[in-house]
Amino acid sequence: MQSRFYGGRVNSFEAVFGNSPEVVARAPGRVNLLGEHTDYNGGYVLPIAIEQQTSISMNHSNSEQYALYSETLDDIVYFTLGKSPTEHFATYVYGCLMEARAVGVKVPVLDIYIQSDVPMGAGLSSSAALEVAALRVLRALTGFPLDDVRIAQLAQRAEMQYAGVRCGIMDQMAASLAGTRKALLLDTLTLERRLVPLPPASAVLVLDSGVARTLAGSGYNQRRAECEEAARRLGVSTLRDIQEVSLADALPESLGRRVRHIVSENARVLRAAECNNAEEFGMLMNASHASLRDDYEASVPQLDQLVTLLQTHPDVYGARLTGAGFGGACVALCKPESLQQISEAVLQDYSSMGLKGRVLVPPHWVNRTATVGAGLAS
Repeated sequence: MQSRFYGGRVNSFEAVFGNSPEVVARAPGRVNLLGEHTDYNGGYVLPIAIEQQTSISMNHSNSEQYALYSETLDDIVYFTLGKSPTEHFATYVYGCLMEARAVGVKVPVLDIYIQSDVPMGAGLSSSAALEVAALRVLRALTGFPLDDVRIAQLAQRAEMQYAGVRCGIMDQMAASLAGTRKALLLDTLTLERRLVPLPPASAVLVLDSGVARTLAGSGYNQRRAECEEAARRLGVSTLRDIQEVSLADALPESLGRRVRHIVSENARVLRAAECNNAEEFGMLMNASHASLRDDYEASVPQLDQLVTLLQTHPDVYGARLTGAGFGGACVALCKPESLQQISEAVLQDYSSMGLKGRVLVPPHWVNRTATVGAGLAS
């Protein structure tokens, strides 16, 4: 993609479009504390919003084409409704405009400006933040009555239909409804939900393993197919309907392990939602990682090493991989006053193993483009 600004990065709506935006809206990224791979099995999840957000500004345009500028990519894309842009980042916003129009929103021609500090490709749902922010700002501009659940549903449809990602609804619901101090307990089958505060004296830390999730797509699809096959053999619509782990014993070994993870993970989510103790919550996170590693086989050695370093730190209550796995990030519940010390110590030890990691959340005490520890990747 070639920007019309030829590398001269701009940093405001006014610099790109020559006037001020009429409306601005934001949406956060998220990290999933518990409930991995349960969403597409109709189960329970427990994501929490992170401080990093995506902001979208909009203005009515006098042009016949939509103009969409990404500050992160320093790229501008022009398109019309009815013909999807080829640039991948633009398909998310285009899909939101199309889905909004499909439910009756009168979508005018727009100038659109995207700013974001949600890390891309790190499993923190930068795409969901983009979609929810786009629909929020469109709601503000047009006054069309879209509640937050409807926004999440339209955002999911936009990602599935126009960005080509067969996603569940967890990410969009988290971006639309979760807070940064309260996690969202979500039943992905019924969309029943409530906010759950973090245990007292705890805070969330997210570290990137430095391992690109290049195998996540194929691994994810395989696990999803295995779950569907297990449900078929057990005569249920989804593995959400299985309550007894012992039913997995009747299946081939690999399918049985997948069932054990889903059933036990759903139980962990529900237990954590009632938990007011950081140590107990951390034990559930540790058990979740062991299940993801052994029963779901979604981890990789580098993630295991980083999680082990976190789990053995005295100021960490518990840690696990987060997201699809097969690389990517891990999340830890920690003593709030020790976040920086934990990160520096753990990443230094990780670096001494010849591995490269970085802090993703929280961003407020570390330079967002810098790393912690010698030799760590930016």
